[in-house]
Amino acid sequence: MHLVYPAVLSALLFCTGLYGVLARRNAILVLMSVELMLNAVNLNLVAFDVWLSRTAVETLHSGQALTLFTIAIAAAEIGIGLAIVLAVYRNRGTSDIDRLRDAAEGPDDDSAPGRDSDAAATARAAEKAEATP
Repeated sequence: MHLVYPAVLSALLFCTGLYGVLARRNAILVLMSVELMLNAVNLNLVAFDVWLSRTAVETLHSGQALTLFTIAIAAAEIGIGLAIVLAVYRNRGTSDIDRLRDAAEGPDDDSAPGRDSDAAATARAAEKAEATP
C-alpha cells in the first residue's frame, strides 16, 4: 500500500476536526473535533512508522509507541474536558461557548452583562430598606 492513501485520509480527518473546532459553538462538539484531530495525527504516525520500517531491518516502531502515548493523553484530555464542561453546564445551564465568555471576565469588570455596579447595588439596597416598614 502506498503512503499517499493514509496521508490523504489523515489530512482530511485533520481538516474536518479543524473545521469543527473553529465553527462549532457547543463545547462537547469542540472536544470531539479535537479528538478527531488527534486521531488523524495517530494515523499519520502509524502510517509513517510502517513505511519507514520497510527500509530498516531492525526498527524500534517509535511511531506506534508515540501513538500509544498520544492515545493516553487524549483519554486524559477527554476525561478532564468533559468534567469541566459538565461543571460549567451545571453552574451556567449551557455549554454554548459564546455564552460562557463572561466566565473569563474578572469580578471588577462592571461592563459585563448581568453584573451590577456598586452604585446600582447600593441604590437598590436603599430602595429596599425604604420600602420595608
